[in-house]
Amino acid sequence: MTARRLATAAPIATALLIASLAGCNPGVAEPESDSKPSTADSAPASASGKASAAPGAPAGGNDLSLTQAIAKIPNGTEERTGYERDSFHLWVDADKDGCDTRKEVLLAEAVKAPEKGARCALTGGEWLSYYDEVTVDAATKLDIDHVVPLAEAWDSGASKWDADRRERYANDLDADRSLVAVTARTNRQKADRDPAEWLPPAASAQCTYGADWVGTKLRWKLTADAKERAALEKLAKGCSNTVVKYEVAE
Repeated sequence: MTARRLATAAPIATALLIASLAGCNPGVAEPESDSKPSTADSAPASASGKASAAPGAPAGGNDLSLTQAIAKIPNGTEERTGYERDSFHLWVDADKDGCDTRKEVLLAEAVKAPEKGARCALTGGEWLSYYDEVTVDAATKLDIDHVVPLAEAWDSGASKWDADRRERYANDLDADRSLVAVTARTNRQKADRDPAEWLPPAASAQCTYGADWVGTKLRWKLTADAKERAALEKLAKGCSNTVVKYEVAE
């Protein structure tokens, strides 16, 4: 596990848990259906009436607002020709510690640490899936979501990468917000859709998700098409206090 993920895992998990318990968006109930939630109109609000900052990203400083960050994403058109999921080598054990990428994310994002057994088998533990504000008590109930899905990455630039860069993208532990542990249900509802087609069902998650999406696109120098950009810009109108942090992947 990278030092950066280790150093930030606890505050991120704590921030997400506090947000859930405090009710970032008072009076807004989690939808019971699978219908697509609204965007800006259901963005989380703080006591001041402004949208909440993304967990792990402090407000202010030299970071970009969500609107500013969206403007930095290059324009592009999506092209899926030749895409295969196997083009991205998933769940490697880069540091050879016995825990692959999936396990590293689960360990980093646990609200209550699981027991780690032989070959990094995880038992017990507790996680908060921020997409739907569901607490999960077994690692097997969680998927590790690529915030920007592999197919979307392919469409917006990864088709031109070599195999090594695609592997690094698929196992990006050097950025704390590119991979997230969420309920299998929400991950599979999302599939490979972009924010024009899907947003997390928990209204309190949507500004955070927008920041994670945009930060990942900027980190990996991926493009955005017109519909995606329009959806992000609409979302950003309700996320005025959300900031985006990222480091460009070389």
